[in-house]
Amino acid sequence: MPTTTKKDLIDRIAQETSQKRTAVKKTVQSFLDNVIRELHEGNRLEFRDFGVFEIKNRAPRVAQNPKTLERVPVPAKKTVKFKVGRLMKMALEGDSGDGASRPTSAPVTRQRRLPVTSDT
Repeated sequence: MPTTTKKDLIDRIAQETSQKRTAVKKTVQSFLDNVIRELHEGNRLEFRDFGVFEIKNRAPRVAQNPKTLERVPVPAKKTVKFKVGRLMKMALEGDSGDGASRPTSAPVTRQRRLPVTSDT
């Protein structure tokens, strides 16, 4: 499965919008920085029909090292949960619903949990 980088997206957006690459890069980076800032502050981000980002707290637990079978404590941590929105879900399933074509190249899981660090 091919990987699309932030640089690839910036180049594509710059070409599609006829804007300078530096302006698009600044806008995309500002957007990403603000998403991180909002999540760091504990806010929920909802992009209608695209999806919702929110912080979930994972409780501490005891895990087991599969190699040594040693019990290991796992501390509590914060994760980011992403729930796919309606239009993205339809695009991924191949049904745009409104007759417009949607990009379907990148698979997205229903809920993706990523660790969140407090260093922003």
